[in-house]
Amino acid sequence: MHDPIAGVGEWLRQVVLGYYRYHAIPGNWDALHTFREELIWYWLKVLRRRGQKGRMNWKTYGSIVKRWFPVPTIMHPHPNVRFYATHPR
Repeated sequence: MHDPIAGVGEWLRQVVLGYYRYHAIPGNWDALHTFREELIWYWLKVLRRRGQKGRMNWKTYGSIVKRWFPVPTIMHPHPNVRFYATHPR
């Protein structure tokens, strides 16, 4: 909660990219999108609790989201395509 936004954002970016690299298979886009949206929402809740003077709103948080949270992409080919590449028939 008290660490700089840039440090936490860099760490969260690595977490999200690692999750995408492992789970980004065809047909799993909805789960990837849900994971990203939930993480964005929870980090906003934490950032809103940081101070008493001002609360972070969606307008200022949008630039943080664009910088630190990559959009999900499918990184693995469909299983039958991957299998055909090593075992052509």
